[in-house]
Amino acid sequence: MSETAQDRRSRRGGGRDARRQLRANSTATVTPFITRQLEPLDILTNESAEIIENNADVILEEIGIDFRDDPEALTILHDVGCDVQGERVHFPRGLARQLCSTAPASYTQHARNPARSVEIGGKNTVFVPVYGPPFVRDLNNERRYATMEDFRNFVKIVYMHPGLHHSGGTICEPVDLPVTKRHLEMVYAHQRYSDKPYMGSVTAPSRAQDTIDMSKILFGEEFVANNTVISSLINANSPMTWDDTMLGALKVYARNNQAVIISPFILAGAMSPVSVAGTLAQTLAEALSGIAFSQAVNPGAPVIFGSFASSMSMQTGAPTFGTPEPAKVLYGCAKLARRLGVPFRSGGSLTGSKTADAQAAYESTQTLSPTVLGGVNFVLHSAGWMEGGLVADYAKLILDADQLTMVPKLVNGIDLTANGQAMDALRETGPGQHFLGSAHTQSNFEDAFWRSELADNTTYEQWSSEGSVESAERARKKFADMLGRYVAPEIDPAIDEALRAFIARRMEELPDTDY
Repeated sequence: MSETAQDRRSRRGGGRDARRQLRANSTATVTPFITRQLEPLDILTNESAEIIENNADVILEEIGIDFRDDPEALTILHDVGCDVQGERVHFPRGLARQLCSTAPASYTQHARNPARSVEIGGKNTVFVPVYGPPFVRDLNNERRYATMEDFRNFVKIVYMHPGLHHSGGTICEPVDLPVTKRHLEMVYAHQRYSDKPYMGSVTAPSRAQDTIDMSKILFGEEFVANNTVISSLINANSPMTWDDTMLGALKVYARNNQAVIISPFILAGAMSPVSVAGTLAQTLAEALSGIAFSQAVNPGAPVIFGSFASSMSMQTGAPTFGTPEPAKVLYGCAKLARRLGVPFRSGGSLTGSKTADAQAAYESTQTLSPTVLGGVNFVLHSAGWMEGGLVADYAKLILDADQLTMVPKLVNGIDLTANGQAMDALRETGPGQHFLGSAHTQSNFEDAFWRSELADNTTYEQWSSEGSVESAERARKKFADMLGRYVAPEIDPAIDEALRAFIARRMEELPDTDY
């Protein structure tokens, strides 16, 4: 038997399960982010975009934006030319866009493992896990309050999964720790149990500063002074309001040259007009005001234009997901961000469903599709979001992340190399024959088609004989299996010791309160 034949048989040995295990154990070859070859889907014409931009200018100039409980912010805005009346700030036409012009079109967020650093902006897409739920649905399929153990579990799986490029931020809210202290352990979990990029705390300016200080320990003060290592979510209090908590955190990050995601959070019909065009104008006005403020604080500081808009049930007032109107807002905002010249955040795998059922699947798909096609750069809530953002679901994180691995195949265009054209295969096979034994198929079959690690494509008989296991159960098993295989990335023991010492000191300094 020839060596080539032996190698071929060896590759086949063990069958599907062996190949699946081989892929599951490999993390080194995974790309740190996606670079799209396809142009973004554009449903907003240039003429229509100009109408929205004009309406946003009217909001900024005539109606104004409230900057509440932050006198320093009002002084900063007054000094750059805004008309400040009490806490209401009016931007003369063109001023906000002028201030935004110093924001970079893209930036690198460095990871402690340089191979996992991400480029945010341009044609790049970065998938980030769910953010903010106080509850989890765990490996026992039990819905309960989240703990710090849950948080660490999520960080470990996100670190291991090739579909997710970024460790995220508050993947779940660990309610077993005081509000005043939990951010320390959350930031540390991202730093210690993963080497992907991470987000910072924004629930108080001091917590933002703690994130900065811990990042200086991890990366070194000089490196943090000259590079972006944190991207953090700054939400507007829609409609047309910024509060002192968000402004305070924004100032800390911007002054340290760390990225902020300026993101209006809108439930259309309650926090914005019911119309797509009205919501677009309001979103743009709020984003422009926040980006302009970040640049007034520190011109050139990295920033992302964010949009989170959901529709609502006019019968119950509950948010709804996977509907056409938010998709149109996403497409529209993506174009407005490109015209502004800054990266864009939106989308995800959103659902109002309570379990990982059909509703969760179709609503998440109807959110993820416009996310991918619209060219979103930073995709928060890419995996694990459940119950309108109240729950981080172990099973759904795995199910969503599995789908995310499909996206590079979708957006990489059509291969028109000689191998892609496959003319040799067509000549070799000819009419009336099959291509299974062709040299082209034999050399390409391993990666010709995207393969889900979770979907069951066996016969009914085989599926039934193996216990009739449905997708959510398979996902929970995969989560548990991955946890069992988890190996923490290496870290300098001196750095780890310094981080733990910082946390211990701050734990002593901070009160045990729930706010």
